[in-house]
This record gives sequence, structure tokens and C-alpha cells, in this order.
Amino acid sequence: MKQSSIPSARAVVSSLKERGVKQIIISPGSRNAPLTISFTEDSFFTCFSIVDERSAAFFALGMAQQQRSPVAVLCTSGSALLNYYPAVAEAFYSAIPLVVISADRPPYKIDVGDGQTIRQDHVFDRHIAYSANLKIDVEHAVERLSKYAPDLLETSQTEIDDYNTQELNKAFDRMFKKNTPIHINVPFEEPLYDTIAIREKGKAYFPEKVLKSDFKKEEMNGFKSIWASAKKKMVLVGVNHPNQVDQRLLDILANDPSVIVFTETTSNLHHPNFFPSIDSIIFPIEKSERRDTLFNMLRPDVLLTFGGLVVSKKIKVFLRKYQPGHHWHISENRAYDTYFSLSEHFKTTANNFLNVLFSEGSNRQITSDYFDTWNKVKLGYQLKRQSYLKEVPFSDYLVFYQLLKTIPEDRQLHLANSSTVRYAQLFDLHPSLKVFCNRGTSGIDGSTSTAVGASFYEHAQTVLITGDLSFFYDSNALWNNYIKKDFRIILINNSGGGIFRILPGNDESESFETYFETVQNQNAFHLSQQYGFEYRSADDVESLKKSLTTFYHSSEKPKILEVFTPRRINSKILLGYFDFIS
Repeated sequence: MKQSSIPSARAVVSSLKERGVKQIIISPGSRNAPLTISFTEDSFFTCFSIVDERSAAFFALGMAQQQRSPVAVLCTSGSALLNYYPAVAEAFYSAIPLVVISADRPPYKIDVGDGQTIRQDHVFDRHIAYSANLKIDVEHAVERLSKYAPDLLETSQTEIDDYNTQELNKAFDRMFKKNTPIHINVPFEEPLYDTIAIREKGKAYFPEKVLKSDFKKEEMNGFKSIWASAKKKMVLVGVNHPNQVDQRLLDILANDPSVIVFTETTSNLHHPNFFPSIDSIIFPIEKSERRDTLFNMLRPDVLLTFGGLVVSKKIKVFLRKYQPGHHWHISENRAYDTYFSLSEHFKTTANNFLNVLFSEGSNRQITSDYFDTWNKVKLGYQLKRQSYLKEVPFSDYLVFYQLLKTIPEDRQLHLANSSTVRYAQLFDLHPSLKVFCNRGTSGIDGSTSTAVGASFYEHAQTVLITGDLSFFYDSNALWNNYIKKDFRIILINNSGGGIFRILPGNDESESFETYFETVQNQNAFHLSQQYGFEYRSADDVESLKKSLTTFYHSSEKPKILEVFTPRRINSKILLGYFDFIS
């Protein structure tokens, strides 16, 4: 087996192999040649080539998100590395392990005017678990080092090997403990392409990737008493991987008269007694003359949260003003004080916590009208929603209703950010759908790339619903050879950033349309032709329904369905919905 002749390159490859990191997303370059050669020559690794580093990093993020295990990205020196940053930040806030590997120039070439050279060390420090900045090897390119940086030769290769090994160990230990990205920066001097033959080692050793928990069951008695006596308990769930909570535990919550469970589309939790459209509860209260009374009725004695970040701004505003008596958050990693009332962080899984909470008869139900009161509100807005849908013209609102009720069962559904994920909160989804969205930083920049990466090892068909700005912004996501034939994109093209029309500041001026809404007149037809997608479009209910009849069927090419909606009325129809149910 061929490997790079440079010791640090071999050390990096061995370190990933020992920890079972098999997928390597490589962006082309010259400085990273020692690592590219070493990864691609080793049959243990599966390597992917994606030119655009930003897209490559989100592709890796989607793969890691779907597989729930680390994926590595590798790039050359210079600004290439900086293009990883959006995905690194998303992975950091979404607790997704990424191994970011960058090749670097020798340290003596930094800040002397050499090409493709920037200060790469510690560039991600605020959004990673650890920066491993390796030292340059001194038994490689000795003549160059003697001429340009003789002081580097004062350190032996053995010392450098030991240092680099320690740095790699620290990085991976932190990644597995914190479930967040790490950065490995490796300086290389030329020549870069020399190889040596080495004997392939036996099976890789995969360390057990278990997060240590500080959760102590014996300390739960006091919290169990608080829970048992509270008459108003609110459970709020953000981003949550599918099938992570036992249905038995969910049923206990759902059937407790003192509990209401607020879920979001991204929570992947379902029960008829849950409340999946949070804003449909909050918005009418904001418009009510009894606002303060109703909000105090909704205000929980105990707020129990788990999962990732929450989409609904309205629930955040409500809980920050009408703070709960107790806020408990369940997470193996970090706990965000989103509502400025966090009183306890339980470092464990939702299953572990709820099993203890409901043990030894402590799940006995208390007399309360909390669920009944708000369930009547939910049933009311659900009836009004059906009436409203019969009245509205073709629009984003009506399109999402049609789309979300017709997606076949057991699909993987990816939602782009901004309007897309917010519209999805308003309607019911089939419980078999596995829903994902980049809610760590909530950016529109890598939604398509993430979905493409997540689809690669997913057996079920992957469907991406996206808006026009998000789609065109990340169009390089289609520039690779890893898009499966069953991949489906539904592009809602409302000619701009439609979400800004429902936010304060919309004055219908030319300046607003140019600098906020960013009106555009693009379509995806030519991109679909360029990248080998089947293309179809719709601009009314009839053409949408017709397009959807065969859209999910097997095909020889992936497909794009572009749905054109009226830019100026979408916001009025959405806001009209909340007025109608109020």
C-alpha cells in the first residue's frame, strides 16, 4: 500500500483510521497531496471529491448528521480553509462531529508574501472542540529547512512525532466528549508527492464513543416531587433525531392532564395529544384583549426542554416574559439558557431522564385542566385552518399544505431555512417522515449540500424542500458525482426573500425590495439541464397536483419541481391565517 513519505501525513491518516472515521470529503489542491494520496490509497477509507469547499463541508455535515458519526473534510492551504467556516459553525451548534483537516504552508512562509498562505492555526477556535496545530517534519525536505529555517532542525523528528501524536489524541478525545468539530492543521514542505510502500495494518481499533454523564438518579427525588405536584407542565422539544425517545414515555406525557407537549417539525416526535404548531397557539393570544390573562394561564410551573434549537420566535418571546417556575433542560452536551430561566441541566438522554422521572409510581397524575384548556384551542384552530384553506388562492401557504400532505411515507425530508421551515410548522406531517434542518445557525447557505450528503447512505428517498434564495445560493451543491437518482428537490420560487415581507420594515419601497427582499427573476431550468436533473414546474393548484402524481416515482435522473408563487400576496395570506384563527 502506498502512503506519503511525510511522517505527519501518515500520523493523521492512522489517527482517523484508529477511530473509525471512514468517510473523507476531499477538495482538490496541491498542498494537501500527501494526505490525499494517503487516504485514497488506503482501502479502509471511502473518499469523495467535491471542488467547492463550502459545499463539501455541508455535504460532510449532512453525512455525519444522518450517520451520527464523524466525517472528515480535507482541503489545501489558503482561503480554501475559510470556506469551511459556515458548516463548522453549524456543526458546532448542532452537536455534529466534523474532522476538519487543512494542509498548510511551512511556518517560515507565513506572512512573507507567499501564495495561498494565510494564518491557518486556530482559525476556528471559537466554534470547535480543539485545534491541533501539528509541527512540520524535520526529516523531510531537510535541505530546504536548512536553508530557510535552520532553527526548526533543533527539534528532533522523534520529539515532533510525539508532539503531533499528543495533539491528535487531544483533538479526538475532545470531539468524542463534546460531539463537536475539531480542526487539524498540518504544515507540509515540498516535495509533496513522494510515497513509500508500507504493509497494510490489521483491523482498525474503534474506541467506544460514549459521552460521560453527570446524571445521578439518586439526586432526582426532589425534582420528581416538584414534577408530581406541578399543575402546569410544559414540554418543549426542538431539533431531535428520529426514533430517539421511547413511545411508552411519550404516551405518559401525552396522557397527563397537567402536561402540554409543544413539538416542532424538526423534533420528529408525534402523538395526537401533542401541539405541533406552536405559533398557532401563541399568535392569537398576542392579538387578544385578554392577552396577559391568557399568557398567565399558559405559563408553566415547570418547563422541560430537550433537543436542539427551536424555530418558533413566539415561544421564545413568551417564555422570556412569562418565565416558568422551573426550567429543566436535558442534554448530554451543553444547555442553552434560551429563556433566561434555566434552573437545572441534566446531562443525560431524554430516555434516561424520563425513565427515572416516571419510576416508582412518580408518574401518577394530578388533577389539572392545563391540557384540556389548550387542547380545545388546538382543536379550534385546526377546524379554522381547514376553513381558511378553502378560501385562499394559490400561494406559499397553499403550496406547503399540498406538498406536506402528499410526501410518501418513510422518506427523509430536509427543509431549508427561513420561510421553508416556518411554513412546515403550520401543517401536520406523517410520523414516518424523518425530518432534518440546519438549525444550529439557521443559515440558508448549505441546505442543499447538507441534503445531498445526508442522502448518500440513506436507503429511503430524500426530499429537499427549499426556497429560491437558499437554492440558488447553494447551487454548487449539484456540482458533484454523488447525487442519487431518487433525490428530489421541491423549489418554492417566490422571486425573493419572502420572509422579509412579514417582518417589521416592509414599506413596499424599491429600497426594501432591493436590499431586504432581494427580488430576483431566476429559475432552475438551465441549472437542472446542466447538472442532469429532470425538471418540471407548476404555477397553480392544478399543475402542482399533476406534477406531484409521478414526482416521487423511480427515475433514471434526480428531479427538480419548481413551484412559482405570487411574491406580493404570500405574506398577506400567511398573516391572514393567523388573523383568521384569532
